[in-house]
Amino acid sequence: MADAEDIVSRRTRGLDRAFEILEFLRRKRQPMRPNEIASSIGAPRSSIYELVNLLLRHGMLDYEGGDGRVFLGRKLYFLGTAYAEQFDLMRECDRMLVRLAEETRETAQMCLLEGDKYTVAMMREGLRPFRISANVGELVSIPWTASGRLLVAHLSDEEILDFIPPGDFVLPNGQRLDPQEFIAQVRKATEDGYFTFNSVVENFTHCFAAPIHRADGVCIATLCLVAPREDGIRNRDGYLESLTRASREISEKLGFHGVQATASSSSGGYDRTSSA
Repeated sequence: MADAEDIVSRRTRGLDRAFEILEFLRRKRQPMRPNEIASSIGAPRSSIYELVNLLLRHGMLDYEGGDGRVFLGRKLYFLGTAYAEQFDLMRECDRMLVRLAEETRETAQMCLLEGDKYTVAMMREGLRPFRISANVGELVSIPWTASGRLLVAHLSDEEILDFIPPGDFVLPNGQRLDPQEFIAQVRKATEDGYFTFNSVVENFTHCFAAPIHRADGVCIATLCLVAPREDGIRNRDGYLESLTRASREISEKLGFHGVQATASSSSGGYDRTSSA
């Protein structure tokens, strides 16, 4: 019995390590040698080589870039495609992004949380020559983003401070955003039903974000528009109308009917307030 339990335990650790390899390569976004992977994640080289070979055999990794480097394999692409086909939220968001890009001629994005970071999950470029240098899947500090003010709105003040790493309040220009100011912006964004600001990542853009709520009112994703700063400010009302209408349509399909979950800073629980 003990031998059987030991075998199960070893297999579980092996699965955990295999997923760790895949997640590490996703975050690095570049091919790497197995010994580099082992060193970076603090794992024995022998086990990493064994797992890399297993993942290569199953198509989860492919050789890329020569010199024994490996990266995420084609099989993962097909798994992702199958997931997207079955997950209504992704399919509906893609339809809305196409509509928003056509209505506004600006870049439209669907964004969400990945651990304690923000990421762009889907993007449709606008019809104008202007291009936004955003990478789908790239992890960004939550306070740097318009969406971040909406994606943590269900947390209490204390939970927000525990959730976001302290260093993430340091903006790209080196200035530190006061966490209390960030929390005030979170509460105001919840009240307004959207958040807009001049991007702190790209200083020539203006960002708009509107929440996608699941049935219990928690914001699980956002729809966003990224526009040249002057155009965004000039067309603010029209862009917000298109964006909030699109996010509201998706939220309603998820069973949300106008009552948004917001945190109670005094109790750490949730208050129920009417959404904009």
